[in-house]
Amino acid sequence: MNLDVADAALWVLPVLFAVVCHEYAHGRVALKYGDDTASRMGRLTLNPLAHIDPVGTVLMPAMLFAIGSPFLFGYAKPVPISWQRLRNPTRDMVYVAAAGPAMNFVLAALSAVLLSVLVGRADYGFALDDQSFAMARPLAIMAQRSMLINVVLGVFNLLPIPPLDGGRVAVGLLPAGPAAALARLEPFGFLVVFGLLATGTLSIILGPMVFGIIELLSFLVGLG
Repeated sequence: MNLDVADAALWVLPVLFAVVCHEYAHGRVALKYGDDTASRMGRLTLNPLAHIDPVGTVLMPAMLFAIGSPFLFGYAKPVPISWQRLRNPTRDMVYVAAAGPAMNFVLAALSAVLLSVLVGRADYGFALDDQSFAMARPLAIMAQRSMLINVVLGVFNLLPIPPLDGGRVAVGLLPAGPAAALARLEPFGFLVVFGLLATGTLSIILGPMVFGIIELLSFLVGLG
């Protein structure tokens, strides 16, 4: 197997930045609403060393790259949140949970703007192969991949399945009865996600949303 280390870096750097900023956003919003747990534990930082998870940040992206996955995916160590410290736990946990995906969508939008600036034309696929674009090409490729990675992370984490962020948002917004029922699903949440992944259902659910958002961002910044 011929691994292209340079190409791997153009995937790994956007993945690392996306997952670190995702977790930082959780901790920053929690601090705003009264929980300083992440700050006290040294996790309220953009230093990737504070957030690296051996499996989610290193092993998983490396394995996906090694098997030739069309895009990389990963996660960082969850920022510690003490919901009891929040001033209004039920309401504020909705904001804390939503902050991670919101950060990813912001990063996706900024990546789209950067790509538009670098390319300066609608047909960016052609421009990335243009020899005259050689100097800016690596940065443009990372911006392009950052759009995809951040949209995937944002949409995936908004699935209403605890312990994903969308599940915690749903628990905070639903009436007491349905919220309690959904919260009881949390220990089995990732089994549900893996089941959806294994059956191909996850791709069916996420695919249209991911590519719809990417097309919308591309249109808004003049990329086509």
